[in-house]
Amino acid sequence: MKKLLIAAFVAVVIQFCFTDLAHAQLLTSTPSGGNKKASVTEMIGITDVTINYSRPHVNKRDGHIWGELVYNGYADLGFGTSKAAPWRAGANENTTIEFSTDVKVEGQPLAAGKYGFFIAYGADESTLIFSKNATSWGSFFYNQAEDVLRVKVKPVPATASVEWLKYEFADQTPTSAVIQLQWEKLVIPFKVDVDLPATQLAVFRKELRTNKGFNWESWEQAAAFCAQNKTNLEEGLLWADTATSVNFGGNQVFQTWKTKAAILSNLGRNAEATATMKTALPFADVNDLYFYGKSLIAENKGQEALEVFKLDYQKHPDEFLTNTGMARGYMAVGDNKKALPYALKAQKQVVGKINKDTIDKMVTTLQAAK
Repeated sequence: MKKLLIAAFVAVVIQFCFTDLAHAQLLTSTPSGGNKKASVTEMIGITDVTINYSRPHVNKRDGHIWGELVYNGYADLGFGTSKAAPWRAGANENTTIEFSTDVKVEGQPLAAGKYGFFIAYGADESTLIFSKNATSWGSFFYNQAEDVLRVKVKPVPATASVEWLKYEFADQTPTSAVIQLQWEKLVIPFKVDVDLPATQLAVFRKELRTNKGFNWESWEQAAAFCAQNKTNLEEGLLWADTATSVNFGGNQVFQTWKTKAAILSNLGRNAEATATMKTALPFADVNDLYFYGKSLIAENKGQEALEVFKLDYQKHPDEFLTNTGMARGYMAVGDNKKALPYALKAQKQVVGKINKDTIDKMVTTLQAAK
């Protein structure tokens, strides 16, 4: 009798184990309805924008998508808690959109985060809804109280029919993009803008407090951003001071001093900028001096450029780059007679078609001037 009870107990345990295992080991299969899962991520400035969605297809329903399959406005879907649900902007589980930094959508501010994305479709005007509920299935449990942002946009005709719904980034600039929902013969676009200087500076401030702040390169990179964009100059100068300090070895690096001089110049402290560049020059290599001289020519500072090219030539005499620099320097001050011999020497040393074409053109110009 005891053995029978033990056997029965074991059988029950095995049955429960196999029952649990059967529920736990559902096999991976294609998405419901054949709607492909998709994800698209692109950067706008340094902001990551990620859209996760499922892709329904037209499936021979041309002319019956918008206003029919995708209903107008809001609807009672007959399931869930919502009695006025917008379209889920895709298929299956609800579409989500995530921003790694604060952004503006159609000019309206939206904080960094992940949002459920819905659309109340209208042929003349559609309402885009960003909801703090990004985990529900579809829009069956949509709750207007969870809306974070609503914006209105105008759908536009597509240039070609799109069988499988997709999201694309278009009309991109360094600080914006137009995200397009494309399906069948319609596009629903919305513009996303980022404040690149503000987001970039916020990242610099955060990262400079980590292990990334233990080298001069990071401080110089942050300071150079301020100089190039003429923004946040006072803090940028503090970053440049750290980059040029002895702590991380940047005190003997041409680029750190050059960046500091650029910030001082942007601040209108020109005498200090000039003195800082004098500190920088001894640390410059042949390329540093050559390209710094070219930048001075671009600023119409021909005489200053010539002095830099002369210093480069003294340190690296009769090289292709320094001969080219001397030719450029004398041309910048209008002394073509002195420029020509250096250009001819550079012409004999040149390597590479692009450089050869440049030097040949320079020689031809100088000979014609002579």
